[in-house]
Amino acid sequence: MIVELDQYRLDLIAQEDAVKELKESLGIVHTEEKIKELEELSASEDFWNDMENSQKVLQEIKQLKDKVVRFNKLQGDWEDLSTLIELAQMEEDESLIPEIAEGYNAFVDELETMKLETLLSGKYDKNNAIIAIHPGAGGTEAQDWAAMLLRMYQRWGERRGFSVSTLDYLAGDEAGVKSVTIQLTGVNAYGYAKCEKGVHRLVRISPFDSSGRRHTSFASVDVMPEIDDDIEINIRPEDLKVDTFRASGAGGQHINKTDSAIRMTHIPTGVVVSCQTERSQHQNRENAMKMLKAKLVEMAEREQKERIEDLKGDMKDIAWGSQIRSYVFHPYNMVKDHRTNFEVGNIGAVMDGDLDGFINEYLKGANAGTLNLK
Repeated sequence: MIVELDQYRLDLIAQEDAVKELKESLGIVHTEEKIKELEELSASEDFWNDMENSQKVLQEIKQLKDKVVRFNKLQGDWEDLSTLIELAQMEEDESLIPEIAEGYNAFVDELETMKLETLLSGKYDKNNAIIAIHPGAGGTEAQDWAAMLLRMYQRWGERRGFSVSTLDYLAGDEAGVKSVTIQLTGVNAYGYAKCEKGVHRLVRISPFDSSGRRHTSFASVDVMPEIDDDIEINIRPEDLKVDTFRASGAGGQHINKTDSAIRMTHIPTGVVVSCQTERSQHQNRENAMKMLKAKLVEMAEREQKERIEDLKGDMKDIAWGSQIRSYVFHPYNMVKDHRTNFEVGNIGAVMDGDLDGFINEYLKGANAGTLNLK
């Protein structure tokens, strides 16, 4: 018992430096100063003259306070565990070991989560995420694979505590989907989801092949940040072609009898987006514009990155066949990310949304510059 308590004490001491480094990475001292500055601003007499700006300031204060409160709780948990271990050692109380073990594991999990979040420093990482899934060639087989990926991301979003909504959905002829776009709403949704952008490869015995042969299918996943209304995106009306059409559905009494679905084409870039999930044409138009802005911003960021990589002489192959991850159902079970070499044997858990291992490894590798992107 004494040996076990000593080990917990040593492990906790080893984590003290990690807590101090996290405080530095989060900029807690600067954050507290910023909160004080904004609170003084909110107390000024003319603060409420600009209601829109006032709301933004109050929202920023809340976000900054949440960050400080969360770190202080983590630091408090470390101190409480230290006290509990010291008490257990002094009184040689074995009954406290389960409580110490549970508290230590929870502390380490939260520490690792907060350390990971410090890597989400991109311009749009805190934004909501828009995920578009498109099957590759292969008809029903590929469309079924796209539907499997849709379910996987819906489950992952729910596990993360994000709100998941469907912006556009086009069902496959026999099974699966021809295309689908969903939105994940929550803090850092894009920062995490962006790791999934790329081509995903499936190897399995096809349920649609009466001969029971093994098939390989592909689907592309595109991830974009939702762009806030206060970010200026110059889209001229003359550059837009807007078409309305009747939303597809299962039929029956609930079939949409009006042309409420929207398709937008940005003529200069050729980008096409559509939305048909809402009954209101106005709402579909708003969602389509949101998707178009996100796509244009993502394209601009990618072009800038490619120009930088071109100067470095390190252009990456972005061809359809350059899959980022393989999901093998037969002749063995394994999911492997080709960028990080991280792999998991429990393919059922992955398809149920357990993606955090892949995402965490990607973020760590991206920060350390060790990703295999060739």
